[in-house]
Amino acid sequence: LKRWPILDPWPRPAAMTPAGRRHHAGVLLLLAPILFFAFRLNDVFLGSRGTQVTSSRTRYGADLVSTQLYGKSRLQLTLCQARGGDAAGSLVVIAGPPAAGKGTQCEKIKDKYGFVHISTGDILRENVKQGTELGKKAKGFMDSGALVPSDLIVDLVKDRLTQEDVKEKGCLLDGFPRAPDQAQAMVDAGLEVEKFLVIKVPDETLVERGCGRRLDPETGEIYHMKFRPPPEEVVDRLVHRSDDQEEAIRERLKVYHSQIDGITPFFKEVLTEVDGTGKPDEVFGLISDDLDKL
Repeated sequence: LKRWPILDPWPRPAAMTPAGRRHHAGVLLLLAPILFFAFRLNDVFLGSRGTQVTSSRTRYGADLVSTQLYGKSRLQLTLCQARGGDAAGSLVVIAGPPAAGKGTQCEKIKDKYGFVHISTGDILRENVKQGTELGKKAKGFMDSGALVPSDLIVDLVKDRLTQEDVKEKGCLLDGFPRAPDQAQAMVDAGLEVEKFLVIKVPDETLVERGCGRRLDPETGEIYHMKFRPPPEEVVDRLVHRSDDQEEAIRERLKVYHSQIDGITPFFKEVLTEVDGTGKPDEVFGLISDDLDKL
């Protein structure tokens, strides 16, 4: 070390002569830029691949933020921020044919897991009511009787997912996607679904469930002539709605099957088919077994 003094940059006190102190200061000046660049490289490699990082601590306590993102990384970070970046922000989609009991299961899921229950119909109505920019665009199509384009629906869904309640609690998305082009638009937009639940019930069972339903026009109560019989005093005023007629139900089932068969391939890695023929609590038990794994 006496021959190679630079290898001993930290002289002992006894060696700290004026010349030693000058040597000590010189070594520090030499090492400073090396250490600086080493720490900068460390920041970069702790960030995502394909990301040019400048660290910034988010409200979730994670050093996430970057100045420039490329390709898929941009979508993934946007989604991470929109959903809170953790399991609390899970995005779950639920689908099922008419009369499969999807509404009942949505209530049970919301009560147990605290997800925000969102339907595209609710999103559309709320944005139109508030007069948002997206709502104004959607209203133009709705007023003309045209279908709202899938890209616009996806924009509305993405906007809803950025709101604080969804970031905190996660989202149960009901009624979207309804068609393969909407599923493709979700994938293109980088909306990452953690679980896609499909309730499966044979068509004949669904027809029986649907045809037996009756509406009480005075109270809005829904009864079933076999599974939930109405009180005698209200039977005469019950209404058999047109969409609960067998022909209408079979037509809706035909449309549903043609759509769902084109949607599920986009989510095959997170798809769970749930047997919906049991009692509501039994069906929910099957759903819970799957959602508990998130």
